[in-house]
Amino acid sequence: MNGIETTGNGEKAMSTPKCLEESRTRLVVPIVDFNRCEGKDACVAVCPYNVFEVRKIDNSDYRKLSFVGKIKSHVHGGMVAYTPHADQCRACGLCVKACPERAIKLVKV
Repeated sequence: MNGIETTGNGEKAMSTPKCLEESRTRLVVPIVDFNRCEGKDACVAVCPYNVFEVRKIDNSDYRKLSFVGKIKSHVHGGMVAYTPHADQCRACGLCVKACPERAIKLVKV
């Protein structure tokens, strides 16, 4: 099923969104690349499942950043997106499309 069904008269009718169907059979979680993330909140704004929060980067995550990532972090106030509710993700992809830094990937686990 692709999320669209046809009715008896050939018109297209929406069914369960494809992202919701797929997430029932396997777990997909968003992974944020902190070297790219600038904490701009686009993911928080578009996510209908409240998966994301933007906050100050943890010291342990900051130490893992590349040299360029550390500079970028300072420039942007050390804010990054975390996924405290990754288990609520339904793999709709809105966050991936919204992220201006292309810092989010959806990964099957």
